[in-house]
Amino acid sequence: MAWIRTVAASEADETLRQAMEMQKPMYPMEYATPVHPAEGGGSEIVASHSLIPQALFHAFATFGALMAPDLPLQRRQHEMIATVVSVTNRCVY
Repeated sequence: MAWIRTVAASEADETLRQAMEMQKPMYPMEYATPVHPAEGGGSEIVASHSLIPQALFHAFATFGALMAPDLPLQRRQHEMIATVVSVTNRCVY
C-alpha cells in the first residue's frame, strides 16, 4: 500500500480519468495488465500520482514516448534499458 493518499480509479473525477486513459495507448499492449494492481484495478505506481492528474499524464506519457516503436532502438533494447534503470533504483517495476 502506498504511504501517500491515492485516488482509486473508481473514485476519480473526469480530469483524473482522462489523464489515466490518455497515457495508456502509448504503452505496449503487454502493459495493459498491472503487475501490482491497485484497489479498483489500475496500477499502484499510477495511483501514486493520482493527486496531480497532469503530473500523472506527463510522467507516464514520457515513458510511453520513450518506448515508441518508431524509435531506432528495438523493443527489447528499450526493455533492457528500463530494466537496468529499475534495478539500479531498486524498484520492483
